[in-house]
Amino acid sequence: MIRLGAGRLDRVVAVGAHCDDIAIGAGGTLLTMCLARPDLRVDALVLSGGGGEREREERAALAAFCPGADLRLTVLKLPDGRLPTHWDEAKTAVEELRERTEPDLVLAPRTEDAHQDHRVLAKLMTTAFRDHLVLGYEIVKWDGDLGRPTAYQPLSPDTAERKVRLLQEHYPSQRHRPWYDREAFLGLARIRGIECHTRYAEAFAATKLTLDLGE
Repeated sequence: MIRLGAGRLDRVVAVGAHCDDIAIGAGGTLLTMCLARPDLRVDALVLSGGGGEREREERAALAAFCPGADLRLTVLKLPDGRLPTHWDEAKTAVEELRERTEPDLVLAPRTEDAHQDHRVLAKLMTTAFRDHLVLGYEIVKWDGDLGRPTAYQPLSPDTAERKVRLLQEHYPSQRHRPWYDREAFLGLARIRGIECHTRYAEAFAATKLTLDLGE
């Protein structure tokens, strides 16, 4: 398998429709990048969950998933499960995020995600960040919408275990969910690892890539 790098990463954008989306979909990738580049700037936006327990969980969690980074997190209060009817507010939030950063990499939901909130955000991101590398992360759920990824970030066993530990530690409000457990998170990472010839990995959908093969 060919491994392509994105060059030096100084700024990363990470977005989620809900608190915990970013950590579930790309927590291992954030850990990998931030541990390698302690001065990385991470601009994070979450559209729902603001003002309560979920926001407190998210702030503590992303601080742990982005060690040493310049983390700038915004958590809004749009209603969970109703983002399609709050498209204007979501679009404004994404446009404001775009105005304040010029990222080297964008981590966002997949446009093929079965959850309506995830899809709305995914489509807004690929429109607002037209000239950027946008990687769509995956979230396991009952919909059975996992597809065939086109990009992989290998995770060391320590990083994969750390991701699972942080998910369990920082999101107590989600522990009652039947899919929110070590087996689900580590199992998917193991499958994606098999697909890219490593032990563990996170997988992404690359919406569009521009190659420079002349140098």
